[in-house]
Amino acid sequence: MATKKKKKQVKKSAKKVKKVAKVKKAKKSGTTVTLGGNPVSVSGKLPTKGKPAPKFSLTTSALQDISNKDLVGKRVIFNIFPSIDTPTCATSTRKFNEIASSLANTEIYCVSADLPFAQGRFCGSEGLTNVKTASSFRTNFAAAFGVKLTSSVLKGVLARAVVVLDEKGKVLHTELVGEIASEPNYEAAINSLK
Repeated sequence: MATKKKKKQVKKSAKKVKKVAKVKKAKKSGTTVTLGGNPVSVSGKLPTKGKPAPKFSLTTSALQDISNKDLVGKRVIFNIFPSIDTPTCATSTRKFNEIASSLANTEIYCVSADLPFAQGRFCGSEGLTNVKTASSFRTNFAAAFGVKLTSSVLKGVLARAVVVLDEKGKVLHTELVGEIASEPNYEAAINSLK
């Protein structure tokens, strides 16, 4: 008799645990991208098109923090990626460097969780002078823009994304690249400025 009662209690406890797990799972908001076809969770959602960009800060190559107010009056493209030391991230930085020279009143920030020293080393060795680098390493940027990878071997770095702002800081375009190893849609980002 005692064993039947214990079995019922164990079943009830197991059901409660499953319920709690489902509730916790449902509360997480975010998106999934892939890395080599394998799912990778992202912390949130990109800023909403047509709305002001969320309050954020980034650390520049001079180790100075910048925020929304520092970018007012300029159009901004954020080229967001996991690490400057990976082939696709390096390619997107080079490509946006080419594009930057043809855009008036526009600054392109290549944003990653890399330290500013690594970003500066890469751009310096490549002769890239048309883009600016900014690090999320001590800032709220990943949370504010919903781009922190929360699973996989890349857990803790940024997803590959592009966010474009107008002169007033309003979001014109967003793209969360579905496969981390793929390049962003450069044309869509540029066309959003026209």
